[in-house]
Amino acid sequence: MSEDKLYGETEVENAKLERFENRTQVRKYEIYFSCPEFTCLCPRSGFPDFATINITYVPDKWCVELKSLKLWINSFRNKKVFHEDVTNDIMSELIELLDPWNIKVEGDFNVRGNIKTIVTAKHSK
Repeated sequence: MSEDKLYGETEVENAKLERFENRTQVRKYEIYFSCPEFTCLCPRSGFPDFATINITYVPDKWCVELKSLKLWINSFRNKKVFHEDVTNDIMSELIELLDPWNIKVEGDFNVRGNIKTIVTAKHSK
């Protein structure tokens, strides 16, 4: 029996963030995304962590392309990473890609062991 990957697995593995030109540069405006099915792995236990990742940014010259964001966010599902690191990693990649006026990334992680974690990272230029 073949162990061929499904097309979705291949798309997520090869995910790369893409951008397009902000066509409304005459004013500053805010874009908000909620990614309620985020998963990654705990680097200590290997157990899955579940979260909602909220991304809010004010674009300058670039906007993130949504399909690329969806695939890229899903690429974290098999990565072993701490809550603090993954929230800041997401922000760093988006800053590098978009150079937005402002950006906020919030990792709202599900309760684990009676502890709820929310990590918020902010950046302005």
